[in-house]
Amino acid sequence: HVCLLGSSDSSASTSRVGGITGTRHHTPGPAAAIQSVRCYSHGPHETDEEFDARWVTYFNKPDIDAWELRKGINTLITYDLVPEPKIIDAALRACRRLNDFASTVRILEAVKDKAGPHKEIYPYIIQELRPTLNELGISTPEELGLDKV
Repeated sequence: HVCLLGSSDSSASTSRVGGITGTRHHTPGPAAAIQSVRCYSHGPHETDEEFDARWVTYFNKPDIDAWELRKGINTLITYDLVPEPKIIDAALRACRRLNDFASTVRILEAVKDKAGPHKEIYPYIIQELRPTLNELGISTPEELGLDKV
């Protein structure tokens, strides 16, 4: 979709200076400002459950490669949220399928960092992931002593 800022009347004038044609736009009216706001929120809204399911499905792809894994992790970490344990579980299992231990540590460090000042979140995530960590033989950064470095 294209948002046009300006009213239906001619709010732009064309000028030609030194062989270059340019358009000078006038300040749009209030209707144009409202119109532009609507353009930012177009498209379907994804629920939390759909978001979680999309990422679990992404990391559960049996043919995921190392690049896709890192791309998914990097994209997920850019969101303003701490991923749900089920998403992290799927990502850790993808790391294990690829024998990429370094990425498991990076994921857990990123989750701790994303929790920020909310100190109760990271222990909760580790508690929820403990069966998976034990099953896959993954140590947390704290168990490896990386929190002291």
